[in-house]
Amino acid sequence: MSAGRETRGRPAAAEAPPAPPFLDTILEEDCLPCLTRLAGSGSRFDLIYVDPPFNAGGKRRARLASGVERARGTLAYNDHFGGVDAFIDMLEPRLAAMHACLSDSGSLWLHLSHHTVHEAKAAADRVFGRAGFQGEVIWIPGNGGRKKTGPSVTHQTILIYAKGPSMIWNGDDAALREPYADTSLRMHFKEVDADGRRYRERVIAGKAYRYYADEGRRLGSVWADCPAMNANTPLTQETTGYPTQKPEALLERIVRAASLPHSPVLDPMCGSGTTVAVAVRLGRRALGIDQSAVACEIARTRLNAALLRRASTPVSAPRSVARAKAASADAAAAAAPPSRALEPENEVPQADAGQAIP
Repeated sequence: MSAGRETRGRPAAAEAPPAPPFLDTILEEDCLPCLTRLAGSGSRFDLIYVDPPFNAGGKRRARLASGVERARGTLAYNDHFGGVDAFIDMLEPRLAAMHACLSDSGSLWLHLSHHTVHEAKAAADRVFGRAGFQGEVIWIPGNGGRKKTGPSVTHQTILIYAKGPSMIWNGDDAALREPYADTSLRMHFKEVDADGRRYRERVIAGKAYRYYADEGRRLGSVWADCPAMNANTPLTQETTGYPTQKPEALLERIVRAASLPHSPVLDPMCGSGTTVAVAVRLGRRALGIDQSAVACEIARTRLNAALLRRASTPVSAPRSVARAKAASADAAAAAAPPSRALEPENEVPQADAGQAIP
């Protein structure tokens, strides 16, 4: 019996992307000139996650001390650009710079809200080409207000783009699977193998597939199990007080899905540093960029804590690319070795692909 695996790494002939000369670092500056210099130096990343301001209007403040209302907190960033067109004028050249920084098997995860997602997708299509669009995740934060006068928007959208024909995708990672419904388990998983594992078999297009109950099914495109409250209530340890902080569970799923061990990961608008902290915890190398001093201070604290947990020495806190190069030139090593490419499994319409039975 051969297993049909949904794991796509770098093509066998491809090399790991050149490692940026400074990783596990937070840089405080506008990401556009920084990305331009990174691309010019040949630095490439397997995964870029970016969570730009949503252009929802107003100012976003950080609650840096207990007992302080967020409305009276320290200014973190402005969330208004003078309209959607102005927002896209800001975003599109940065998307182009991110595209230039991706490895050939890398992907961009662009996190947006309903305020700009439609226009931003058109901009991303121009940068990556329509064929670069791989899909989207509908994330349900689980909090937020509900309107009385019309439909409420209670989700956010993460657009996924690939630079090359095949992005890194670890589809069999446990983070991308969920339990089968109880009804499905009762109705369909009635067989038991020699090891005592429950399974079902289906024949699709003349080929038999086996599905094991304990492996669960592949996760769909609506993610409702990573609540924002984990990152935004003072009652949890991961909360930093930074506005719009994303939960670690969400970023852990993305990092595990779209990068390899030791892959370079980039968050060019890193905010509180969730991406870099999670990436380092998962054994990747990470770089965060943000022009907010408040964001960078929080992100550096989280990054150093993650490095300590990884039994590594915390890096210094350079504030520019030039200073980062001088401070951490020895971090250029540790690029991921080439990964053996695995053939993607056959597509199974409306079903999770199981193990192919010859």
